[in-house]
Amino acid sequence: MASGVKPRVKVPKSASAGEVVTLKTLISHPMESGQRKDKDGSLIPRSIINRFTCDFNGQNVIDVKMEPAISTNPYFEFEALVPEAGEFTFTWYDDDGSTYTDTKPIEIV
Repeated sequence: MASGVKPRVKVPKSASAGEVVTLKTLISHPMESGQRKDKDGSLIPRSIINRFTCDFNGQNVIDVKMEPAISTNPYFEFEALVPEAGEFTFTWYDDDGSTYTDTKPIEIV
């Protein structure tokens, strides 16, 4: 597990039924490509977030596969339809098998 990894998400607290809302995510992660060397000349092992998903009440909203060229601290902004009150679940998958998850509720007004 990479150290200092911190997911952050921004979801509106409420929306109207059927409204499209903008979701923003950022995860603090060092994203090491596996091609650099440390001060002793040894390769630094690859450590990247290789996949990001967002689900709403168990239904997939977005599923992104990432490659080593992705930047450090990847940021995503996307839209999602909110048909009912519920919960967004955001999941980031690391090369080492670690997963980082955050959830945010949204109410219907």
